[in-house]
Amino acid sequence: MYKDIVNSTQHRKSPLPEGQWLMAQKWDHLLFMHLPVPPEIMKRQLPKGLDLDTYDGVAWLTIIPFRISDMRFRNMPPIPFLHSFLELNVRTYVCRNGIPGVYFFNLEADKLLAVLGARLASLPYFHAKMKMRETNGTFHYSSIRKGNSNIMFLGSYHPIFEAYYPKERSLPYWLLERYYLWTSRNNSLFLGGIHHKQWKIHDAKADIVKQNMANFLPDIVLNEKRLFHYAVTCRALFWPIKKVD
Repeated sequence: MYKDIVNSTQHRKSPLPEGQWLMAQKWDHLLFMHLPVPPEIMKRQLPKGLDLDTYDGVAWLTIIPFRISDMRFRNMPPIPFLHSFLELNVRTYVCRNGIPGVYFFNLEADKLLAVLGARLASLPYFHAKMKMRETNGTFHYSSIRKGNSNIMFLGSYHPIFEAYYPKERSLPYWLLERYYLWTSRNNSLFLGGIHHKQWKIHDAKADIVKQNMANFLPDIVLNEKRLFHYAVTCRALFWPIKKVD
């Protein structure tokens, strides 16, 4: 299974990371909630060393609630007590040295040990009270950050129309086919590589009751027309996160 994933690279526009992958995860029932943002607003949020990436001159911020399962280290069984949990992340789109990727503003998870482990790897995780349930094909998702209950995501979503592979150079392809991630801590950049097969997605319909996961955005941006995608599942491989010189 993992060999098949590693050998499937025709959809990538960047090389595989060097060395061997370290960890694998299965992602299930993902909502991609994309918000268009004026570039001048997003540029102010980026750390030094990263260039904002835009599509037709527009920057984007994406919020992704989903479930992680079957998390394991290479050649090991699933991690006890941590192999399955809920996660939500908030990202924008960047480049460094010509390589496209994503920059994470924050990530939420409902397992404290997962949060603490990710923080050791320089990822900006927060512990949250999270729930996900499915009713007749609609997924109801809530995330309320512990220690700051004003930061939350409440909504439901479901796929519409048939699943498809986004066409190269389309906006969905540009948003989804990203295989390098950056984070920042103490004025330093950290880089991680991932790999998975090409995304197969549905367009989606969502009812967002409340969300303020990116509270640096003004209301005028939050009220812009949103773009929604849904993916049933994806297995992803992770390489070690390294500090960028």
